Amino acid sequence: MHMKKENYIPFSKEILLEKQLEQYYTNESDATNFKRLFHILEHYFHYEGFELNQQLKLNYAHFDPDRLAEERSLYVNKSNLNTFHAIFKKVLERGNFEKIDEEVLQNAINASDLVGLNLHIDFGDYDEYYLYARGLTKTKEQVKRFFFWKKEVEIEYYDRVVIYLHYKDSNYFKAKKIDPEKLHFDPNSIVLKIFKRVPKNDLETIFPNAEPKMSLKDKLLLWIPAIGGGVPILSTKVVPALLKIGEAYKAGHLNHIQGIKTSLIQSGVALSVLGLYLFRQYKGYVNKKNNFKKMLTDSLYFKNLGNNGGVFHSLIDASEEEEMKESMLAYSFLLQNNHPTSSEKLDQQIEKWFEKEFNCRLDFDVQDALTKLKHIGLAQEVNDAWSVLPMEKALQRVDEIWDGIFEYNSK
Repeated sequence: MHMKKENYIPFSKEILLEKQLEQYYTNESDATNFKRLFHILEHYFHYEGFELNQQLKLNYAHFDPDRLAEERSLYVNKSNLNTFHAIFKKVLERGNFEKIDEEVLQNAINASDLVGLNLHIDFGDYDEYYLYARGLTKTKEQVKRFFFWKKEVEIEYYDRVVIYLHYKDSNYFKAKKIDPEKLHFDPNSIVLKIFKRVPKNDLETIFPNAEPKMSLKDKLLLWIPAIGGGVPILSTKVVPALLKIGEAYKAGHLNHIQGIKTSLIQSGVALSVLGLYLFRQYKGYVNKKNNFKKMLTDSLYFKNLGNNGGVFHSLIDASEEEEMKESMLAYSFLLQNNHPTSSEKLDQQIEKWFEKEFNCRLDFDVQDALTKLKHIGLAQEVNDAWSVLPMEKALQRVDEIWDGIFEYNSK
């Protein structure tokens, strides 16, 4: 079964630019102009990213848990949740992040690859929660199974995962008899986090309220031997022996006690062996919990790339990078074609190029790339066929756009 192809391009813009120059712009003048063209475009996309970042910060301020309550209150009528949602989603889409389906999350909760532990998440704590990811890859890992035996399993990892959590207000937690002042988060706040290299089947571990719980298997391994072994020993050996000792003391037949004591000691040994087995089973469960805590610590310190407002910088940078790569490739290939080309043919052309040059199968977002080029004024569509401005005119066009951004009209 083939993995779903992504829009995300897993190579940097510098690598793609270098490859384009090497193959299509061997003339020094053409190479210089091509680099100049996209140097200016890079600044243009950065300017767009700056504007988006400003809007995100403004509309997030009232829900930002990193701000003091007094400061958040100043943004009651300035931060708009719907506006924030729209811009946040736009930035994620530009960065080629895709929303993770609820089914994928539930599968992760039910089937853990690395944790080996059932986790409970109280989704009722949230008004809304979303997960977005990009860059799904496969790798092989050694996973411990049954004492010292290890099994090699194939595990899918997301290169980046963004989690969005909008907590319910304080009234909800008061109704649950929970003091809002004692919570580790602010009610009605929106928590944002971005992680790298997250196993697809362990997505649930990045939720801050994920709590370990015993699986049915753990419970069976603990309680069946306890009931199956402990109850018969107690009912047939220990309790009768104690009753007989009591009767012997009352009747004064102390010479009978020694034999009963021997039987009692044997029962005690059997119970000790059973207790040791149960202790080992419980200790195994505790070790799983400790491994889970270590995984959380690793996520916080080594996999976490940003929190709350800090997430915006990572996402804006990612969106600028993807915008740049898509525009560069669409312009370059249309320029090399030297004749109007349909979007379908251009799409196939670029995807085949990735397969040949990088052994990479992806779903190039050709419509998004062409829309950007048309918006900038570098491409046009006539009768479902696309063409771009020659290099010299393209340079003049982007220079006009850049000059116009900061134009001051005194009139």
